[in-house]
Amino acid sequence: MAEITNEKRVLISPDRDALASYVANRFLRRIEKQAAKPAVHVSLTGGTMGIAVLEAAAASPRLAGLNWGNVHFWWSDERFVPRHDGERNEKQAREALLDQLDIPAENIHSVVASDEGVDLDEAARAYAAELARFGQPGGPAWPSFDMCFLGVGPDAHIASLFPDHPEIRDTEHAVLPVRNSPKPPPERVTFTRPVINGSQRVWLVMSGPDKAAALGLALAGANYTSVPAGGAKGRRRTVFFVDREAAEQVPPELIDQEY
Repeated sequence: MAEITNEKRVLISPDRDALASYVANRFLRRIEKQAAKPAVHVSLTGGTMGIAVLEAAAASPRLAGLNWGNVHFWWSDERFVPRHDGERNEKQAREALLDQLDIPAENIHSVVASDEGVDLDEAARAYAAELARFGQPGGPAWPSFDMCFLGVGPDAHIASLFPDHPEIRDTEHAVLPVRNSPKPPPERVTFTRPVINGSQRVWLVMSGPDKAAALGLALAGANYTSVPAGGAKGRRRTVFFVDREAAEQVPPELIDQEY
């Protein structure tokens, strides 16, 4: 049995809708607090809960009056499909929230699509080059994300880093092409663990009973190559925002009442 660690904390909401609203509220409060910074980098995620959080943010009264001019949006992974394909994380995020924001177009950093004259490897290299434009002086060739949102699959994958696949072990690159995703579509572009773990705050959002086992393993310190969610760790905070159904296997000592 892996040893339980208290480095990661868990916040539990009653249900899926309450979870989305709670995380959205935390997200907007964080944007408000960072209004004076020259740049705030946020890594988004797709999936049911990732988009639900953005939809809740769009419906929140807190949205009005926030300054988005210094905020840069990225994606920890993207499906390599045509630009207007409904499976594309960017398209879903734009429809849920981004198209409603007064934000410079150049602050939304998307992965090149499959119908834009590049192959998968070129798309990954182009995204790595875009990250490098905002790299840390004397440090990594990518920004330190103030917030990195992650969904977690029932198999405990994060971004497009899947259990026991070679991408989860790569520490030499910022971005990788993925050709054999066990979850369709098979071709994707993904951040690597060093980029994710260079974030100040990693927020993992999970809902439903099918996520309970993955959450339990991630909190129990399972090896990240088999349980990628267990290898996600922010430099300041690592928080699992979950609903009650996903929290069935959470040890009581890891549960926080407030963040």
